[in-house]
Amino acid sequence: MKCICPECKNQIDLTKYPNLKVKYVIECNTCGMTLEVVSIESEEVKTEIVDEGK
Repeated sequence: MKCICPECKNQIDLTKYPNLKVKYVIECNTCGMTLEVVSIESEEVKTEIVDEGK
């Protein structure tokens, strides 16, 4: 699966989240933004910003 951070546009490493589901909160490994998973479609994970991060 792949996920692009809506803030910095970098790909997020999802290997830390083996049981990823909608409503899970993840963190962008590049910019530190806290994101909530809003949908998982085929191989693409869509997120929205929850917190401004570091």
